[in-house]
Amino acid sequence: MQPTANINSCLYKAKVMHHRLAPKKHSFHYNVFMFYLDLDEIDSLSKRLKLMSRNRFNLFNFRDKDHLQLPAGNPDTSKQVREQIKNYLATQGVHIGNGRIMLLTNLATLGYQFNPVSFYFCYNEAGEPVCSVVEVCNTFREMKPYFLGSDTRTGNTFHLNTTKYFYVSPFIDMDTNFDFSLDVPDEKLNIRIDDFDKEGNRFFISTLNGNRTALTDARLLLYFLSFPLITLKVMAMIHWQALKLWIKKIPFHKKEAQKELQKGVYRAYKPK
Repeated sequence: MQPTANINSCLYKAKVMHHRLAPKKHSFHYNVFMFYLDLDEIDSLSKRLKLMSRNRFNLFNFRDKDHLQLPAGNPDTSKQVREQIKNYLATQGVHIGNGRIMLLTNLATLGYQFNPVSFYFCYNEAGEPVCSVVEVCNTFREMKPYFLGSDTRTGNTFHLNTTKYFYVSPFIDMDTNFDFSLDVPDEKLNIRIDDFDKEGNRFFISTLNGNRTALTDARLLLYFLSFPLITLKVMAMIHWQALKLWIKKIPFHKKEAQKELQKGVYRAYKPK
């Protein structure tokens, strides 16, 4: 049985673009698809779809453990993502009651998962978007959430410029600023995250743009064949582009070099 048209969840076929302006120019883009899931619909989707499940091996598997878990140092893995996000919002003084939470993300593909970034869009009980949470991950499997409250919203766009304090790329300082500009997804997907240096100069541009499509088994199979092992592809692209930057002799920062600039990190990496 396929999901009916009245569900909130969907897919987005999209293009990722990265453009480095300094100290040397470097650009690339690639095609992806992402899930946009109503957290209240995941269990019903798992029952309706043959190719998607929750916490169970499948072609596509939504795993609660892959997302934000509180507290940071000793996470409670018994709670599902919706409860975890509501608890996180409470630490920011936001209470949405039974309001909807939408998550833009990748799912584990044949058991493998890596999400450079996921986006939560949170609504109040009146159906109004009130805040967003950006869940950024690095290749060490660490995670850091960035909160965009109601004061960052203008119309259907959330915008926040904030110090990164997170090891995302060895080719970018940790005390530079993320500049988030997130349109609430609708028929179009329009997300932009730029980087600014300490002098306020934009030196890195990244965009994620796409179109909404239905979440069905047929579409999942088509996208699996069109974008095989997409989460593995994302990881491979990161390392391939890193090699190109290293060849261009872009300054390289070791993770252990500036621990004091890595703040508010969840799932902190512990060297063996």
